[in-house]
Amino acid sequence: MSVTHNGPMPQTPRSWVKAGLPPGTYDALTDGLSGSRLWSLLLDVAEARAVRRLPAELMEQWGRDRFVQLGVADQRTIIDVDGHLLRAASAFESIELSPVAPLGACAIMGHASQNKVLSALRGTEVVSDPTNVMALECARRLRRDPAAIVRLATSHRCVRAQAIPRQPGFTAHFRIFCLATAGVEQQNHKRVVDAITEQITVMIGALDQLEQHGFSFPDRRITLLTTSERAALGDRIVAALEDYAVARAVLEHPYYNHGLRFQIAARSNEGIELPLIDGGAFDWVGKLTSNSRAVYVASGLGSQIVPLMFRAG
Repeated sequence: MSVTHNGPMPQTPRSWVKAGLPPGTYDALTDGLSGSRLWSLLLDVAEARAVRRLPAELMEQWGRDRFVQLGVADQRTIIDVDGHLLRAASAFESIELSPVAPLGACAIMGHASQNKVLSALRGTEVVSDPTNVMALECARRLRRDPAAIVRLATSHRCVRAQAIPRQPGFTAHFRIFCLATAGVEQQNHKRVVDAITEQITVMIGALDQLEQHGFSFPDRRITLLTTSERAALGDRIVAALEDYAVARAVLEHPYYNHGLRFQIAARSNEGIELPLIDGGAFDWVGKLTSNSRAVYVASGLGSQIVPLMFRAG
């Protein structure tokens, strides 16, 4: 089943990209060739360039290119952190995503420029946001069983081509721990209220779990952001989180297109308040399944910065 979307139109190509190309070449590459011919052509081009490279060129790129640099955290520590996070999300099925996703997975759902994604060949792109990909898996399962409640968890190394914030722990590739919940909405929006409440609770429990293993998340702050239309649902979520202090704010970011968002911040070792966890409700699964009643809630925790900026003592 095809999916129609109202995402951003392709950007006008930069003038230097087309400079010197024979007339009609760019149009043929973008629209004229079938997908299979285009990917085969690009594979041949990549192979021709690869075999001509010199060892010195590989070493130069290894030292320069931000996409190929080593991770900034010790791998044993990252694996330990992943284990604690996944144990805290025991009610969610743990899945291992592929390193690549269908081309456009981020642009269609997240409405992000493809220039911020590392595009690959054979109609794929390197995963830049696991929650986009988890929406595809949730949609597949709901199309198979519309009565299902899908709960998925994963920890994934992502690559993003956008500019990197000049802060410790921020790199072109990094690890995110993600939760995703999907199901057909119930009466009085019970599904979305329950899903957001559960994910906030699980994420807080994950921080508690990590605090038992050498990490610290002081001065935690939970914020629930809603549009005016979703304010009443926000009241119900706050009431369900009676054991926690939850601040309220107005949601203005269009990315959270279902009107509900939450953030959990904590103070780092350097005394900086960082929004460590971010999540909300989206219409992605509804569009993918052509069922407007399908609810999708997803959240992410920046697990890479945990060992770098939140060690106890």
